[in-house]
Amino acid sequence: MNRIALFLVCFVGIFLNRSFAQVEFLIPKPQESVLQEGHFRFQGGKEEFIQLEEKLLLFLKDSSQVIDFPSWFQIHWLSEIPEAQVNHNQAYRLLVDQSGIKFEALTSAGVFNAWQTLKQLGKENESGTLFFQAVHINDWPAFRIRGFMHDVGRSFIPVEELMEQIRILSAYKINVFHWHLTEDLAWRLESEIFPELTAAENMERFPGLFYTKSDVRKLLEVAKLHQVTVIPEIDMPGHSAAFKRALGVDMQSPQGIRALKMILEEARELFKDSPYIHLGTDEVEFTDPEFVPEMVAFARSLGFKVISWNPGWDYQEGEIDMLHLWSYQGKRNGTIPVIDSRFHYINHFDPFSDLVSLFRSNVLGQPQGDEVVAGSILATWNDRKLADSESILLENNFYPLMLTFAERTWQGGGDGYFDEVGVRYPEAGSEREAWEEFEDRLLHHQTSYFSNHPFPYVKQPEYAWKIIGPFDNEGDLDRIFPVEKVLLSNDTTSLESFPQFEARGGTIYLRHVWGPLVPAYVSDPKPNSTAYAITRVYSPIDQEVSAWISFQDYSRSERDLPPPAGDWDWKGSKIWVNGQVISPPNWQNRHVEKSNEIALANENFQSRPPTSISLKKGWNQVVLKLPVGQFSTSELRLVKWMFTFTLSNGKDLSYSIVSMKETEKRL
Repeated sequence: MNRIALFLVCFVGIFLNRSFAQVEFLIPKPQESVLQEGHFRFQGGKEEFIQLEEKLLLFLKDSSQVIDFPSWFQIHWLSEIPEAQVNHNQAYRLLVDQSGIKFEALTSAGVFNAWQTLKQLGKENESGTLFFQAVHINDWPAFRIRGFMHDVGRSFIPVEELMEQIRILSAYKINVFHWHLTEDLAWRLESEIFPELTAAENMERFPGLFYTKSDVRKLLEVAKLHQVTVIPEIDMPGHSAAFKRALGVDMQSPQGIRALKMILEEARELFKDSPYIHLGTDEVEFTDPEFVPEMVAFARSLGFKVISWNPGWDYQEGEIDMLHLWSYQGKRNGTIPVIDSRFHYINHFDPFSDLVSLFRSNVLGQPQGDEVVAGSILATWNDRKLADSESILLENNFYPLMLTFAERTWQGGGDGYFDEVGVRYPEAGSEREAWEEFEDRLLHHQTSYFSNHPFPYVKQPEYAWKIIGPFDNEGDLDRIFPVEKVLLSNDTTSLESFPQFEARGGTIYLRHVWGPLVPAYVSDPKPNSTAYAITRVYSPIDQEVSAWISFQDYSRSERDLPPPAGDWDWKGSKIWVNGQVISPPNWQNRHVEKSNEIALANENFQSRPPTSISLKKGWNQVVLKLPVGQFSTSELRLVKWMFTFTLSNGKDLSYSIVSMKETEKRL
């Protein structure tokens, strides 16, 4: 079996199962679709379908080949698709009827996208026959760049894992992989000219692990087959301590510049089909004012279009090919095309609330792209060491976020930008309906296709809370307020006399990690405050349920200390169920000196077994105490005033936030 066929056998089958992802479960949702009567019956079964995909990918790789496609499968090349509002070169039409399947597109990218949609429509019956729902689809992406980035300089992800991610995510029409190959900690790209760059003694994390040229070629082959553009990044002149350790010179020195030009020539030969190279230029003092212009000009002379971080070097129009916005200070600059990653660093995201915001947010304030706004890249930065590549996926909630991102960047639209929609659950109405409809699709894909991959997510909408406060604790995180005694009593009818509001979602942010930039549930959060949260869970029987509980999502780019033994966090947060204190886990990390080199262990809830909670038959009261001191402390640089509480395996549970007596009246 050749390499292409092996790739397909390993992956295509997940989209051809008996769960039947009909049109209503497609991710991303097509722009226009009309169901037709009947279906197309493919007699060949899964193996022949995989063989057909192998033929198709080879044809798309080199359309000069003569491929013998079956008569029921047709590809029609068009000069235009009038329905497509933007990005015609990635648009397609998909027509399925009882006689067969037809693709219409302008380019191989459009045909590839049509095939990805078709795979999700497939159903296999018990005898192995495949059925495809009859449908007419007109589809195109709102944004031309829809990408993901891995920081493999600070971490290391084996090339086989990266190739698998490309195969999986391309099925959701993700079309860019940004490969951040160099960092202070390590240089991960093999150089035959300067082999010392990847010598183990010159790496400070995961020494000796790097990508050989053979690794790169294998990955580029997979990416090309799956219509994914690879953007290599060689960060300069900052984030370059590994370069200096290996070669003994600064990048901005004459010797460093000569070495970098030789490295870029080597990279051009290796990444011969890559249109772009990313040169970094962020977070550094420029000692040579000619360095960046000279390196950009040299990379362009090799045939690269050059991307640069913003904030970073200050370019004028014409001096750079694309800007990559990486913080709230990242700004457009005239007609220079831009990639938006300003609020797309998932190393700071929690698995629930930030995911909803990612779904709701548009791209840089726009519902669809144009000549300037090219799209977005979801980035994973691992300043903090993680044990292995699976931990990177799990801790960063990678696949649920990527599928959500794929939906929004393909579909376009959104309720506003991150700094408008914030991390509040959408209000009742069309915005909530849109989110809950997508969540159903996300959960379908989780159960149907991701059983062998980390996918920490459960359904959110039933978790409604009443938030009491906040109150000024004057720096005393243990202070008990009068409402606490009321909340822990069986009669909470007097709660109406306290300030309060309602909140919803698996995670509730009272103040987000990005502070006032991203609106959370407390409109003007103050340090030294205490709030309380209450909800009620009805159980028809006595039962043990599994709960995800957390009061601080540990960012994967921070060297924060683990919670102290016996506490949920450094803030003094507490949780009671039916008046009984729920104890925190035994924290695996116990260090008291901050370090990025001590891997996160079970600080985040998705990396530890759920907490077991006993529910009695009838109504059960859940109360949380939520103190906060300063928003940055010696233990935690970025204090997140938040909590997560979700139940994942309870039988026939329902929820209420009204008083116990009122809920009894409703039964």
